[in-house]
Amino acid sequence: MTANEYTIQGRTVSIPVEVRDAQSWFATFAVPLDAAQALIEYSGLVPASPLPGRALCSLAFVDYADGDLDPYHEVAVAILVREPGSTSRKPAGAFIHQLPVDQSFTCEAGRSMWGFPKFLADIDIRAGARGAARATLSQEGERVLALRIGAAPPLPSRGTALDAFSHRDGVLRRTRWSLHGEGSRMRPGGAHVELGEHPMAKELRGLGFPRRALMSGSLTHVRMEFAAAEVV
Repeated sequence: MTANEYTIQGRTVSIPVEVRDAQSWFATFAVPLDAAQALIEYSGLVPASPLPGRALCSLAFVDYADGDLDPYHEVAVAILVREPGSTSRKPAGAFIHQLPVDQSFTCEAGRSMWGFPKFLADIDIRAGARGAARATLSQEGERVLALRIGAAPPLPSRGTALDAFSHRDGVLRRTRWSLHGEGSRMRPGGAHVELGEHPMAKELRGLGFPRRALMSGSLTHVRMEFAAAEVV
């Protein structure tokens, strides 16, 4: 085994980890800065505040069809954050606060390799036309949330690269993550959130959810690559 190889449930997984085909949806919300700071205080990071008094929180769900970690569904709660130790209000990356998945292999891999806060849950994704979709998340029969993304007009597709921050067992990590997709769609607003009584839902209520999205969108035929995590 090399430094960039991991044994997960008896299988060898090598860095970088590749996703060859996926479909993703997201909605971004402006939330109170103080509430966002309190939520991620444990990480030592500070939310970026491109809008005065506001932080940016994204809810996303992904249908991974083909990749090194097998097919699975995922829901993410992410807060854009400043560069560690910087006073700049500009985002340096996204802090992954919650990352439920519906398969055990990717759950163990994500926690072991990158320190991502993955946990097992039930995730149902129903894709519609023109980028519309609905995801429902529950755990042990308890509803967490439902997120509906509306149809949106097409936009030119482009790749992106982002630092994903994670915090596990007292260690802050940074992972370089790149994404390329087709079928990009985006619009102002366009998202509807319903919350249950699960602790994760109560966290979102603390950020003022349900609330109107700044924007929402989707990508088809997504390809991703995850580099090795670096301790910050």
